[in-house]
Amino acid sequence: MATVRFIFEDTKITPVTIEHVEAGYSILEVTEDHDIHLNHNCGGVCACSTCHVYIHKGEDLLEEISEKEEDFIDRAINPRLESRLGCQCIILEDDAYIEVEIPDQSRIIGHEH
Repeated sequence: MATVRFIFEDTKITPVTIEHVEAGYSILEVTEDHDIHLNHNCGGVCACSTCHVYIHKGEDLLEEISEKEEDFIDRAINPRLESRLGCQCIILEDDAYIEVEIPDQSRIIGHEH
């Protein structure tokens, strides 16, 4: 099973490591299942940029970025080269190790779980 480590731009939030994640789940689904705050206005269908994250490790173990996702990342707050949308980051392998940074959610108006 995959391991996903979440770190936070807001350093007051303690990093969280989630183990035993099945391939086929998205980073957004992992946050939902483990009560990790990540806004998501469109419900995870790649129609906004509120679930914007930074992938620090394991990018090659996620589904490839699409042109549609790239377009929405351009609308995100502070996009970087390692930017992805959590709803589109599908884990491809059971033995993956992925490290995700969640940007400061206080700057984003969005749906909270």
